This record gives sequence, structure tokens and C-alpha cells, in this order.
Amino acid sequence: MHMADALLAPGVAATMYAATAAVTGVSAARLKKDENPAKLPTMAVTAALVFAGQMINYTIPGTGSSGHMCGGLLLSALLGPQAGFLSMVVILAIQCLFFADGGLMALGANCWNMAFYGCFVGYYLIWKPIMHSSLFSKLGEKQALRSKIAAASILGCVLTLQLGAFSVVVETSLSGITALPFGAFAALM
Repeated sequence: MHMADALLAPGVAATMYAATAAVTGVSAARLKKDENPAKLPTMAVTAALVFAGQMINYTIPGTGSSGHMCGGLLLSALLGPQAGFLSMVVILAIQCLFFADGGLMALGANCWNMAFYGCFVGYYLIWKPIMHSSLFSKLGEKQALRSKIAAASILGCVLTLQLGAFSVVVETSLSGITALPFGAFAALM
């Protein structure tokens, strides 16, 4: 879902940078408040794992965008949403700056589309409620936990990736860049 600079108008790009910067600032402040230095090595190792997985891209024909695995939900499940979001921002910045995945102008939008939804929406609205529910309780403790992890992972990944893909459509449409009709663009994404 990496967007290229050519897909965004400067106003939309600036808005997405502002939104991403605000969430990044709040996440960093919250993480600093927790003062858990042991979390930094875990953040680095898990970010490296997600980075490697996200390097496998495929082109989405006709859209000017590409898709790949997105590790925001995994990072949030392991580290918490703030640390997961900050790890994703670092991953996406490295991919942008060194591997030309998305452009510098689109970095704010790419962070929002791939990190915010997976790390916050996926965690707070899908992962946490399912993991703290009594779903699958008739299966026994271990099997219930496995089933909850599978359900939360699949549902969370599918929904958050769809939200990110839909955001690409909205951001590009608001930019007035695409020649595709909104419905066709949304269907392709």
C-alpha cells in the first residue's frame, strides 16, 4: 500500500503528515512515561522482522500503489499500540528513504495507512476485545487462547489492511490525481 508522491496533492500530504506527527508525538510521550528501557531491544528485533516481511511487494495494477504484508497489528500485539506504531514509523521511513517504497511527500499518508490502523484500530477495536473476551471458552484454556489469537489476527489484519487501502483511495481522490472512478479504484485496492 505504499503510495507514491504523485498520488497526493501537497495539501493532503501535509494533512496526513500532521495527523501522523500528532500520533507519533503522543505515542513517544506515552512510551517515555512508561519508562521501560527493556522494551527498546524488543522493539528493534520485532521491527527488523516486520521490515523483512514488508520488503516483499507486489504492484496493484492501475493504481500507482503497491501492496505487501503489514506488521502493525503484530507489533501492537507484542509491544503495545504506542511502541508498535513508533516501530512501524521507523520501518516505513527506512523503506521510503533507502528502498524507494513510497515517496517522502507521501510518508505521512503511508504511516497513517499502514501504521495507525494496524496499531491503534486493530489493537483497541479488534485484538484487545477478542483477547479479553470469553470466546471459545468451551474449548479449554490453551485451545481457547489459540483460537482467540487466530481470530483476532485474521480479523484484525483483514480489516485494518482494508481500512488502509480505502484510505489510499480517499487520499488520492481528495488530491484530484486519479483518473479512475472512485468505485473502480476502491475495488482495485
